[in-house]
Amino acid sequence: MRQFAFYINSSACSGCKTCQIACRDKNDLKADVTWRRVYEISGGSWGKKGDAFISYPFSYYLSVSCMNCDNPACVAACPTKALHENENGITVIDHDLCMGCRYCEWACPYGVPAFDQELKMMTKCNLCEDYLALGMKPSCVDSCPMRALDFGPYEEIVSKYGKVNRVFPLPDPDITGPGLVVTAHPAAGKAVEEGADILEREDI
Repeated sequence: MRQFAFYINSSACSGCKTCQIACRDKNDLKADVTWRRVYEISGGSWGKKGDAFISYPFSYYLSVSCMNCDNPACVAACPTKALHENENGITVIDHDLCMGCRYCEWACPYGVPAFDQELKMMTKCNLCEDYLALGMKPSCVDSCPMRALDFGPYEEIVSKYGKVNRVFPLPDPDITGPGLVVTAHPAAGKAVEEGADILEREDI
């Protein structure tokens, strides 16, 4: 059973990336290492009204980091067992064992593990485990000006927000059983129907 879960209210997310900046600042991440990513999903269609053509665009954002999965693909892919679940049920990396092969990065359907060029090893979000020990929430959650993020024990998050964890463009949750609950943006249904795309891919 998942120990912890993130809640994402995509309807409230403005795409400001404050969560991403807070994560980078708290963990002193290098410019080429990103632990939290903000996806911008956009699409639309055209319609005709009389002699006029009218556009129907839509756009929404989704803030994503480690999902602390029930069946983490990164752990299964690691040949040295550097990636493992610790005593708190959090997936972490033992840098005494990591050889930087990047198998975890390729295996994770969310692309979470990040290679550090200087260390020549993998790094990843650890849910701000030091903050959790102090009864605090991860820096990304508390920094969100729109309160679009929440975090807590899995059952607590489910009791507050429900069990929905499917939203475009995230992968099928049945693959890894992510610790995730989502309030999807109203346009998320259109995104699937109309073949929306992820913008600014270089940022994620």
